[in-house]
Amino acid sequence: MIIGKKVRLRAIEREDIPSFVRWLNDREVTRYLLVNSPFSKAMEEQWFEGQLKRPPSEGQVLAIEAKVGDQWLHIGNTGIHQVDNVNHSAEFGIMIGEKAYWNQGFGGEATRLALQHGFDDLNLHRVFLRVYANNPRAIACYKAAGFVQEGILRDEIYKDGKYIDEIVMGILKPEWDAQKSRGE
Repeated sequence: MIIGKKVRLRAIEREDIPSFVRWLNDREVTRYLLVNSPFSKAMEEQWFEGQLKRPPSEGQVLAIEAKVGDQWLHIGNTGIHQVDNVNHSAEFGIMIGEKAYWNQGFGGEATRLALQHGFDDLNLHRVFLRVYANNPRAIACYKAAGFVQEGILRDEIYKDGKYIDEIVMGILKPEWDAQKSRGE
């Protein structure tokens, strides 16, 4: 488990599947995700089985739990994906599925914990992400975590009847280390 002040990251469990299905069928939650069709429980179970077969060294999805009183509540998922062990790079992703926990800093802390895991445990040199240009809340969160814009893929995403630019952002290990040494 990777533990922060008000968030912890843990391996996903079979018991999490109902939450995944609920979140992925909520258009407000998936507004900024590459999800365009409904998900069934069977589809999520099949995806979960595929995750179990992948070694963590290739990247993994982690559950985000928020400390609520004396308990931990599963509010979303994050992960380091497509780990390239030659170039020491990987892609980052996050979803806060429980809307009651949006805009409270949980996503920001989960992002920093995932980066810490990527750089300190997985020996990555670069972590990148893709974010829709019309998602200012996420872009601000990523900038606060140290990501910088690397490029724009114009009209990359077709969602809700329109094309959207996709921004590619990245952070390098020396940038992460410098940020940590400043106590950010």
